[in-house]
Amino acid sequence: MQLTDVLIHLDKNTNELEKENLINQLRSVEGVIAPGFNNEKEHLLLISYNSDILDSLTLLNIVKSKGYTAQLIGL
Repeated sequence: MQLTDVLIHLDKNTNELEKENLINQLRSVEGVIAPGFNNEKEHLLLISYNSDILDSLTLLNIVKSKGYTAQLIGL
């Protein structure tokens, strides 16, 4: 297993319910290990994932498919 992190910038601030829903949706994706929002910069989403199964563009597209405008920042 190759553990990798990616940082995704969301163009809008999300409320707690939106954050919780997005995190739960990401947790259900095979290969996602630990999704979470930055406590200080709430528009930044950090996702740890198994890069043997997923890639960062797939994760970005999943976030976008949920209705968010987002960009990869990387690490």
